[in-house]
This record gives sequence, structure tokens and C-alpha cells, in this order.
Amino acid sequence: MNALIPILAGLGAALVGAVIGALVGKRASAGNVANAKKLAESIISDAQKNVENFRKEAEIEAKDAFLKMKLDFEEKTRETREALKERELAAINKDSNLARKVDVIAKSQRDLDERERALERKQAHLDQKLMESNRLIAEENVRLERIAGMSKEEAKEMLLRNLESEAKLEAARRVKEIREAAERNAERDCQKIIALAIQRYAADQSVETTVSVVSLPSDEMKGRIIGKEGRNIRAFEKSTGVDIVIDDTPEAVTLSSFDPIRREVARLSLEKLVDDGRIHPGRIEEIVTKTAAEMDRKILEHGEDACMELNIHGLDPELVKLVGKLRYRTSYGQNCLKHSMEVAYLCGIIASELKLDQQTARRCGLLHDIGKAASHESDGSHTEIGAELAARHGENETIVNAIAAHHQDVEATTLFTPIVEAADAISGARPGARRETLEAYIKRLEKLEQIASGFEGVDKAFAIQAGREIRIMVSHDKIDDAQASKLAFDISRKLEKELEYPGQIKVVVIRETRAVEYAK
Repeated sequence: MNALIPILAGLGAALVGAVIGALVGKRASAGNVANAKKLAESIISDAQKNVENFRKEAEIEAKDAFLKMKLDFEEKTRETREALKERELAAINKDSNLARKVDVIAKSQRDLDERERALERKQAHLDQKLMESNRLIAEENVRLERIAGMSKEEAKEMLLRNLESEAKLEAARRVKEIREAAERNAERDCQKIIALAIQRYAADQSVETTVSVVSLPSDEMKGRIIGKEGRNIRAFEKSTGVDIVIDDTPEAVTLSSFDPIRREVARLSLEKLVDDGRIHPGRIEEIVTKTAAEMDRKILEHGEDACMELNIHGLDPELVKLVGKLRYRTSYGQNCLKHSMEVAYLCGIIASELKLDQQTARRCGLLHDIGKAASHESDGSHTEIGAELAARHGENETIVNAIAAHHQDVEATTLFTPIVEAADAISGARPGARRETLEAYIKRLEKLEQIASGFEGVDKAFAIQAGREIRIMVSHDKIDDAQASKLAFDISRKLEKELEYPGQIKVVVIRETRAVEYAK
């Protein structure tokens, strides 16, 4: 680039001279041509001098740049040579290290070869010793067989028999020791767990009665309840199956029935009738029907509340309803729902101590007596009925076995069954929990109604007066008056044969015909 500067400067000077000459030629007259030429020559001379100066300056700059480039190249060359020398030294050091390592490896290989040869010599020596030992053992065996009078196989068989006998004796002794220790520990642990469960759960005593008292606003209401010629009280007793006892107790009447559900429906119905004031046979039937429907909803609520309190989910609605019915059932005077919830809590506590699933244990405890809610509707024990109901409504085999086997009617297949059995015994055995006489009394009344309901043409049968009377409602289109008398006789004879009871039982067969029309 610097070499082009003088050339460009010369071209510029020539161009300037040509332009100036042309201008001078145009403006000068013929007489001044000589002066103009001289002027042009002077200008050209000055331009050439300037070009020469420019050329020299350019050469100086070019030389400086070349010198600088040369110095830079020499510096880079020196650095490159030094780097190459360093790499060469590193390569030489690496070669020396590799040579030393090769020497070490060769020496190690020689040592290994020497050790291998020594091992081979030792192995040969050991093989020789082994052969000598085998020879001596064979000679000793022959000598022993000759002395003992039996072969090697016979001696081995005898030794194995002796060892087997000793092993069996030792195993039997160890099994006995383990079993005895397990029984001692199990009894102690069971007592501890049961005591802990009883301490952690305390329930109220729950003895039931078979009567309910309804308060009245005045004694005048007793007459309205009885009605003209007793028609109201008869209609009430017929609709509810509950006996109304009207005595000298001021402003109160007593409802008596062994069935708590009937008694509760009757109590609620009578309270509604008293509040309403309209008491007649038609109104009585209407109120009793509505109250029975409300009772069904209330039973379901009791079952849901029990499941919620025990944190039990996913129970079939029919089982929930049966759980609610347990609130109105008693077992030896103990409320069945309270008993089942108590057993569920105890099962959960025992299962937690045994590191088992508490949810499953509580579920088993709540449902273990579910058959009692439907025992009067089916044949069989409450364990059989309950197990069949649980299986029908989707409960697993663990729950079904706990229900069926908690009275040892069938064999237990899971650990939850003996837990339920223990919790049931704890709940029933505590002081004040049960009364044997009440349970027998209720079973007798249920049997009384069951026998009467088994005859053809019977619509309803109600045991009243503490079982001293049974009232039987028959279909008027199936039983006439003569047949009603015969039915009462047949029922009384069957009661005498199949039922044990104190005193006598009055059998009353009621046949009623109603004619209903509507004025429009």
C-alpha cells in the first residue's frame, strides 16, 4: 500500500500540470505563449519535487513497517523454539519414566513367576501328602472293618441313624422349650394387652328396660287416649303392637314391649297425638305410619353416626342400616350398638398393640353382632346370619370369618377373629353390662310371636302384657269367625308344646272388617 503512494502522487502532479497548461493555453494570447510555458515548467518542476518527497517518506514508512514485522516474527520464532524445547524435555522425562515403569513391571513379573513355581512345588507336595493320607485312611478303614465286623456302608448307616435319633431328640427338646417359653410369654403379653385395652377404654353401663313412660299434659288426656268404649287404645295397640298401661300414675302412661323399635315408634306416635290433640283410630294409624317412616331414617342416622365415630368408611348402606337397628336391640340387657362400638374400640386398641391394622379390627368389632339386627327375620344363629349378610354386602373374608367365628362356631382363619372374641368377652363380662334374665325374656317373646306368625292367614302378631298375652291380627278375607276361634285354639296348643313360660298365655285373635268410601 505504501509503494503505491509515489505513483499516485506522480500521476496527480502530471494531471495538475496538464490542466494548468490547458488553462494557460486558453487564456494566454499568442504573444504570451513563452511565458506560459515557463510558468508551466516551473509548476511541473515543483510538482516533481513534491512527488520525490512523498516517495522518500513512503519508503521510510515502508522500511519502518518491515523492520517492525521482522522484530515481531523473530519474537514469535523465539517463543516457539522455547515451547518446542520444553515439550522436548517433557517427552524425554516421559520416556525415562516409562522406562523405569517397564523395569518395575518386568521385576514384578519375575517375582510372580517365582511365586508361581513355589506354589506349584507346594501343590505337588500337598498332593503327595494327600495321597499318602488317603492310603493310610483306607488301610485304617480296612483294619476297623475287620475289627468291628461290619462294612463301611453299614457303619455309615449306623452313624447316620444315631445322628438322626439324636437330632430328633434335640429338636423335640428345643421345640418343647420354645413352646413353653412362648406360652409363658404369650399369657403374660395377653394379660398385659387386655389390661391395657380395658384401662384405655371405659364405657357406661347400659342395662335396658322394656318400658317407656310418656308424660301427659293432664290426667284428662288419659280418657281421650282410651277413647269411647276403648276404641282409641285398641287401635293404638293394634297399629303399634305395644301395650299401653294406664294406671294411677299422675300425668303419665307406660308403654310396654320387648321390642325397642316398636316401643320407640309407639312413644313418638303417642307424643305426636298428645301434642296434636286429635285422637281417633284413623288419625292414630296415620301418625303411626309416618312415625315408622321417620324411624327408618333415624335408624340410618344412628348407623352413620356410629361409623363416623369409629372412622369406618365404605360400608354398604344396608349394613349401615342394620348397625343403626342395633341401637334398639339388647343382648342380655346390654344395648347392642353400644356393645358393638365398645368391642370395635377394644379391637382397635388390641390390634395397635399387636401391630395389626386398626381399621380392619374396628370394622370386625362393629359388625361382629350384626346378625342380631336381623336374627328374628331369618333362621340360624346370629353369627351365621351376620356372616351371610356381611358376605352378601361385599365384606372381605377377614370380616366374614371374624363374625362367624367369634363364638368359636367355626374355625378362625385370621388373627382378627381371636381379637374380636377377646374384646367381646371383655365388653360382656364387665360389671353391670348384662342381665341374663332380660335376654331370656326377650328370646321367649320373640319365639312367642314367631310361632303365632307361622300360621296361615295371620297378618301380625304382637306379644304384650310381658308375654302373658299375644294379640293376632288376621286377614278378614282369609279367616272367617269360625276359623278365628279354631286358629286361637291351634296357636295355644302349639305354644304349650314348643314354648316354656311361667303361668298362662292369653291368645287373642282379632278379625276386623272395614268399609271405606269417599264423598266427592
